[in-house]
Amino acid sequence: MKDKKVADSKTIMTEMIMPNDTNPIGDLMGGNLLRWMDIIAAITAGKHCESHVVTASVDHVSFTQAIHLGDVITIQSCVTRAFTTSVEVFVEVFAANIKGGENRPCNHAYFTFVGIDEVKRTPIKVPQVVPLTREEGNLFENAVKRRELRLILSGRLKPADATEIKSLFTDVQ
Repeated sequence: MKDKKVADSKTIMTEMIMPNDTNPIGDLMGGNLLRWMDIIAAITAGKHCESHVVTASVDHVSFTQAIHLGDVITIQSCVTRAFTTSVEVFVEVFAANIKGGENRPCNHAYFTFVGIDEVKRTPIKVPQVVPLTREEGNLFENAVKRRELRLILSGRLKPADATEIKSLFTDVQ
């Protein structure tokens, strides 16, 4: 395993929305989309960690545009930052008609995965991320704030112990 990896690898997956994927009004069911997003995020995290991974959390799931029967979706994911045993993966979803027209952003979310030792089934140390572009740098830097927020909301970090977002939880006078 390498200690550090560049953040330039995106994973891309394409699906066509079929009747079995939709609700009674012909729109993609959110649970089906989340399943696909989890799969692509796990592939991305696994490649980065060079190990099996398990989903630890999903946060800030945003459904901004309906995805319709017959649409073709493109799901893209990339590792934004690695911590000791976990990685954050950003996933974006775009939808278009079968001809590739009307391409529109529809959804995004942040997933966290933990690298797992295949035999012991315990967390392993994962390679750190080296951002190369300005966009990757922004995602990398803000990942610490997102991580603190998810730890606070899950009850695993007290707001007073946060370093990056403490001011959001304290009175400022």
